[in-house]
Amino acid sequence: MAESGKKMSLTGLTTLVAVNMMGSGIIMLPTNMAQLGAVSLLSWIFTAIGSMAIAYCFAQCGIFCPRSGGMSAYTEQAHGKSGFFLCSYLYFLSLAIANVAVAISAVGYMTEFLPWLGSGAIPLFIGTIGLIWITTLANFGGPGITGRIGAITVWGVIIPVAGLCIIGWFWFKPEVLIAAWNPNELPISEAVSRTIPLTLWAFLGMESAAQAIDAVENPKRTVPLACLFGTLGAAVIYVLSTTVIQGIIPNAELANSSAPFALVYARMFTPMIGNIIMVLAVMACIGSLLGWQFTLAQTAKMAADQGMFPNFFSKITAMNAPIIGMAVCAVLQTLMALSTISPNASAQFSKLVSLAAVTNLVPYVTALTGLLVIMYKAKVSASVYVRNSLVLLVALTYSFYALYSCGMEAVFGGTLVLVIGYLLYASIAKRFVGTPPPPLSEIGDA
Repeated sequence: MAESGKKMSLTGLTTLVAVNMMGSGIIMLPTNMAQLGAVSLLSWIFTAIGSMAIAYCFAQCGIFCPRSGGMSAYTEQAHGKSGFFLCSYLYFLSLAIANVAVAISAVGYMTEFLPWLGSGAIPLFIGTIGLIWITTLANFGGPGITGRIGAITVWGVIIPVAGLCIIGWFWFKPEVLIAAWNPNELPISEAVSRTIPLTLWAFLGMESAAQAIDAVENPKRTVPLACLFGTLGAAVIYVLSTTVIQGIIPNAELANSSAPFALVYARMFTPMIGNIIMVLAVMACIGSLLGWQFTLAQTAKMAADQGMFPNFFSKITAMNAPIIGMAVCAVLQTLMALSTISPNASAQFSKLVSLAAVTNLVPYVTALTGLLVIMYKAKVSASVYVRNSLVLLVALTYSFYALYSCGMEAVFGGTLVLVIGYLLYASIAKRFVGTPPPPLSEIGDA
């Protein structure tokens, strides 16, 4: 047990939560949101409220169910072993899809230095799988190296994005934002709905906020507050940065940019500054991808340790790296990149984000519903039960709305992989059955 004085404070944990969520999720969003206009900024309001509710509920799950397994463990409380498997399976797929989207983001920024990467579908595909395999091989050194690199490179996105929230207002022109408000003349409800998957993408990762319970002071107070404040802090930075950039760069130009933050810094200062931002963004993406590749392999290893994924995912080296599992994950991501191949980085990114959101939202729903059983088993007070149930209702309402907003194609794809998940679980379900039932012949003779 760590000494109280050496544990993380509310400020420290709040900062950690915000940094973990921001990562590289923001760097392509201005381009994708500009395709619908500045009206898309309204979706931040719904996503910020929904994300804070989800983060708070996960914090409560972690407090009252302090067992390993994260969302899968919470799901099992309400939905049994099959729920544990399906949550792990879908979360694993969502991370794999998200990794491909992060790699595409990095390639989008690299096209300014290597124009060939943006010259067609094949060059974009080659650049994407190149980054996937480079970050996979780099993880063979174990989690220590991965953690140190990620802790440094993540600031390559956070500093420029947070900095834009402060200094960008000196270049902000209200008339540019007004002109960009709704170029497609869509109903506001439709415009907001169509950008919900994009804004949700920026908050994915909030489910990890409750994993530091053992390392913080007064966790029953600190963890829920840090989840809320950290999510709110990220939301403020997201809203301000995307608003500022849409008030500096004309909408048509922003909608066609492969490196929106580099573009705005070049416009505010000089092309040289824009190039520096571009390098920082690529570094941040690679660092983020490095960390998520390891998280992907660890998610598969956790499920394999429970007997739910193939045994090769559990094999680790002396450096504590599951390299066989990592290689299999890289192959899977290569196939995903190939199946969504497109000559346009922004179009491919948007398609992957919607699918990643669907495959992440289903585990969110199954894990969140586990909170009701978790609170029942923990015998919480009536006031805590009512308060948490109300927040849970907000979290689930947003999750259902977000699923609807992801669109028919993404929901259809998510449904297919869910059905495949049920078929896969059926093939291993016998491992988790206790005493087998007697043969039918014996039942008939009784």
